[in-house]
Amino acid sequence: MPLAIDVAEELGVPALAFRTASACSFLAYLSVPRLVELGEVPIPVGADLDEPVRSVPGMEDFLRRRDLPNSCRRRAETDDVDPLLQILVGYTAHSRKARALIFNSAASLERSALAHIAPHMRDVFAIGPLHAVSAAPAPATSLWREDDGCMAWLDGQADRSVVYVSLGSLTVISLEQFTEFLSGLVGSGYAFLWVLRPDMVGASQSAVLQEAVGAAGNGKARVVDWAPQRDVLRHRAVGCFLTHAGWNSTLEGITEGVPLVCWPFFADQHMNSRFVGAVWGTGLDMKDVCERAVVEGMVRQAMESGQLRMSAQALSQEVRRDVAEGGSSATEFKRLVSFIKEFGKN
Repeated sequence: MPLAIDVAEELGVPALAFRTASACSFLAYLSVPRLVELGEVPIPVGADLDEPVRSVPGMEDFLRRRDLPNSCRRRAETDDVDPLLQILVGYTAHSRKARALIFNSAASLERSALAHIAPHMRDVFAIGPLHAVSAAPAPATSLWREDDGCMAWLDGQADRSVVYVSLGSLTVISLEQFTEFLSGLVGSGYAFLWVLRPDMVGASQSAVLQEAVGAAGNGKARVVDWAPQRDVLRHRAVGCFLTHAGWNSTLEGITEGVPLVCWPFFADQHMNSRFVGAVWGTGLDMKDVCERAVVEGMVRQAMESGQLRMSAQALSQEVRRDVAEGGSSATEFKRLVSFIKEFGKN
C-alpha cells in the first residue's frame, strides 16, 4: 500500500512500512532494475532456468533463474517485462520513503539479505517470526474456517508418520496436477493430511476430489477444507510439510522444526523455496515440476532423512533464541518501540 506512505507523510504522520514477505524476496525485487539493465530479466521463453543469477547481492553462489519471482519470466516471445513485476518493483522501491522498514523475519534466517537492504532504507527492523513471539494462542490468520477434527485424527497416528499438505489460501492447481500430487502422496506409503480448499482445483467439484483422495488413500488420508496449521505442525504425528513456501507457512514450519517440501506458486515463494533447500538445508525445493515420481521421492526423503530433520530442528532452536529475551528479534522489537516513541518527542 505505497499510497499510505505518501498520504501519511503529507499529513505529517510518520509512516513505517511492514513487509509481510521475506527479506530475500524484497532484495530480489530491489535488484530487478539492475537485472534488467544486465539483460538477466526478463528471462526468455525456453531459457535454461538453472543458469546462475549473479546480480542479487549475497546470493551469487546459489541463486538460479528459476528461483527469481516467476513474474521475472517472459510469458511469450513477444512480451517485455511483466507489468505485475514492474508494479512490484515500484512498490519495493517506494519503501525507501518510509521512516523505517519492518520485516517479519529474524537474523538467523536472513542476516545477509537484511544487511544488503539496510543501505537502501532509512532504517530496517527484523522482529519475527511474530507468531512465535507470544506464548498466548494466536488468532486465526485466514478467513477460511478451520476443521479442528483433523487434530483428533492426528492423535491416532504414530509419531512422525504423517505428511501435512497445504498449498496456502491462493494457490490454484489443475486437475492433472491434483492427480500427480495424489498419486505421489499415495505412492510414498505415508499417511497424509491434505488441505484441499473448495476453490483450489479449477472448476472441479470439491466433494468428488475429496472422495477420490479418500479412495486412493485407502484409510491413510484425511482431507479438510482448512486446518489449524500451527497446531498441526507442532503435532508429534507430523513428519514433513508439503507447502507452497508462502512466507507465513515457511516461518511456521521452520519454527516447529518440520522438514519442508516446497512447491512454490508465485510471488516470493520461489525465493523462499530456494532458501529452504540451498541455504538453510531444512527441506527440498520441488519448483517447476509436478510429477508423481518426484512428489513420491521428495516426500520419502523429507520423511526419512535424518540430516534434514536435524537441520530443521537446529534452525528452529536458532529462531526461538531470536525471539526469546535478549535474542536479535526481541532486541530489535525493543529498538522499534523506542524508535516510535521518539516521534512523540518531536
